[in-house]
Amino acid sequence: MPPAISTMHFPFELKKDQLEAAKAWIDKGCRGSVIFSTGTGKTEIAFECARWAAKLSGQDRFTILVLVPRIVLIEQNVRRLRRYGISDEHIGMYYGEHKDIREITISTYQSAINNYNLIRSANMVVLDEVHLVSESAVAFDSIFDIIVEDSSKAILGLTATINEKDPKYQTILTVVPPVKKYMIKDAVTDGRLAKPIVKPVEVSFTSEEQKRYDEASSAIKDISRKLQAYDPVKMTKILMRGGSRASMAKIWFANVRKRKELLSATKQKLLKAAELIKKHTGERIMIFSETIDSIQQLKAILEANGIPAQTIHNGIKPKERKEILESWGKDYFPLLSVHTLEIGYDVPQVGIAIIIASTSNMNQVAQRIGRVVRKVDGKDQALVYVVYVSGTKDDNVLKVVKAAVEKEDQRTATVSVPKGKRPTHGQKTITKFS
Repeated sequence: MPPAISTMHFPFELKKDQLEAAKAWIDKGCRGSVIFSTGTGKTEIAFECARWAAKLSGQDRFTILVLVPRIVLIEQNVRRLRRYGISDEHIGMYYGEHKDIREITISTYQSAINNYNLIRSANMVVLDEVHLVSESAVAFDSIFDIIVEDSSKAILGLTATINEKDPKYQTILTVVPPVKKYMIKDAVTDGRLAKPIVKPVEVSFTSEEQKRYDEASSAIKDISRKLQAYDPVKMTKILMRGGSRASMAKIWFANVRKRKELLSATKQKLLKAAELIKKHTGERIMIFSETIDSIQQLKAILEANGIPAQTIHNGIKPKERKEILESWGKDYFPLLSVHTLEIGYDVPQVGIAIIIASTSNMNQVAQRIGRVVRKVDGKDQALVYVVYVSGTKDDNVLKVVKAAVEKEDQRTATVSVPKGKRPTHGQKTITKFS
């Protein structure tokens, strides 16, 4: 019998960029990462890479381990394998009470670090959302120590984006360096994704919020200067050493959290988000924030105005999460999320996102935009509202959104200038943030 993956067949033709990615990975010795925008078929690239690798191995049995960050993604991968002709006898799921190891096994990173034999026994390991296995994720980082034990093991990393200048990704870039990139701007130019229309919406703090924000910012700057540490990685190291410097680092983190909470739940930002939701009655909308408290506050505002809404975050159990998603677009239209819907969910019918989060993390921003730019019939554009407080850390969000969606030829996105900041010659939109 040939390897199970070799019996796979897609009910469609892979795109040119997908085939090029698979070939690039093979040419690099079956080790490397494919950096493809959300919605451009990374999973299918992985399966194609596995099929080619199995053929090159010349073995009758070629074992594949697919590691994903969340249990819901195990189920998605299993459904796709079945759809592509792989029978259940060859598909295993390894997590929680499920301990089925087959020729193709889908598991979580957490399960893998609890059983390294899963990795050791596989001929090929697929690392989905590989950016999550960075040096800052100490527990997951040990996975690479096991993977590199066998120089013949095929390794494929998948992610929508990764900051190659960030030292925390050094191990990833060394073990599975990028072999092919296809970003949002490339996919929009090629017509593979809907064109994002980015609309910056500026709001202001109340006087009390501004005072608290300034106090937190001042404390952060003062401690950073005293400790000569200006980022979370260095502060964490100081914290772990203990002593008086650790106490200062603890205060630094507390003020960072305070500032993030202020930016997520500022009154005007929540009211503006509610106003935008009202403009799109009857349309499914995704709202992304950084804190559970902020989305709960927004939900209360919406429901007080007769607009039913639902919240979804990591604290919600899988069964309840499934029910919430199934009723989306029927019982309610605004879905308020904290990270949970950033990774792996296929919701191509949704074409509106409202970002009230203060993050400047490129991975998160790309995932959020990726949730609404997937193409379906009749959907050529997607609206992305970025509600921000100017003159704060929120300004970084605008820069990152711009970097994620724009291209030099300016065909891939339209960025609307906030009201009151339009150029005097009357141009309605430009592709630069003010």
